[in-house]
Amino acid sequence: MTGNVENSNGSISVDEEVISQFAGHAALDCFGIVGMASLSMRDGLAKLLKGDNVSRGVTVDIGENNALTIDFHIIVAYGINIKTVVNNLVSTVKYQIEDYTSMPVAAINVYVEGVRVID
Repeated sequence: MTGNVENSNGSISVDEEVISQFAGHAALDCFGIVGMASLSMRDGLAKLLKGDNVSRGVTVDIGENNALTIDFHIIVAYGINIKTVVNNLVSTVKYQIEDYTSMPVAAINVYVEGVRVID
């Protein structure tokens, strides 16, 4: 599904994959996040994703009035307060997505799938 943004110059269509890529990279810039996670359906284990695969740990749903609902599956750094990391993620991604797309963010859901020790 695509979101449509209207302005004085015309209409802009933004695909969910573009938003998920941008949101994934914005999330990786947040302190305390090691990477995005992809759940293996076969064994239920979370797999760390980096680089171009970050959008697999992000799900974007475009609802009524182009309101976005974004789900993150993340892996956090060991020893960091998870609530602080999640609050930072939500505020950073909400600001950047709304600034980047001009589409309102209705909800951001964060699922912490694991903890990793950073060397």
